[in-house]
Amino acid sequence: MGLLEGKRILVTGVLSEDSIAFAVAGRAQAEGADLLLTGVGRGMSLTERTARRLLRPPDVLELDVTNSEHPGVVAAAIAERFGRLDGILHSIGYAPEACLGHGMLAADWGDVATAFEVSVYSLEVLASAFLPLLEAAGTASIVALDFDSTVAWPGYDWMGVAKAALESLTRYLARDLGAKAIRVNLVAAGPIRTIAAKAIPGFEHFEKAWAERAPLGWDVKRDREAVAKACVALLSDWFPMTTGEIVHVDGGYHAIGA
Repeated sequence: MGLLEGKRILVTGVLSEDSIAFAVAGRAQAEGADLLLTGVGRGMSLTERTARRLLRPPDVLELDVTNSEHPGVVAAAIAERFGRLDGILHSIGYAPEACLGHGMLAADWGDVATAFEVSVYSLEVLASAFLPLLEAAGTASIVALDFDSTVAWPGYDWMGVAKAALESLTRYLARDLGAKAIRVNLVAAGPIRTIAAKAIPGFEHFEKAWAERAPLGWDVKRDREAVAKACVALLSDWFPMTTGEIVHVDGGYHAIGA
């Protein structure tokens, strides 16, 4: 029996087959999960097309986390289809161009606010909107994707600050939702070559550094599957007493000083 046999999981952020979210969706299905995906705006067609490449193509619901009406509509649709949610993968992030690769003094508050609303506050939006569905499962798990924010990275700029806020928010949500048997954890992945990564100026420097310094090595294409396995493990019942945690899946890079 698979780790997620009988589990009903919502996966956000699937755009292409290169995305970490797609790898999580595929691994979750292989472990027995029933899935729903979400997409947004012009990316909906990409999500729907990519969903058809999964072994069992799931339905795709439109969810714009900046639209106050969407979460409630999506929650109602999930309640009708599934009745509950055993887990959520949060793979939602966006920063305007000014927030990446221009240092910390270039972006105005409007740009920074957009980055925080989409990349950070969206986790609270999902937790709040889908709370009754998570509670209906008895025990549930929320897993979000992270990039280690303990240091300053070249070109990552305001998105790095947003990831630091996401890490803090995860701890506070873990505190508030623990009494409801809902776990909230992060997976801090090494650099993966995705559509989102292409928006980061100098991303190739991340690739080179990881390949040289990660004790276990790192492949920006192949190792998305390792990240997916960690996410699925956290979505399963195998970590029943783990919450507010950051699990690094980066070949050990985070542990090396120089």
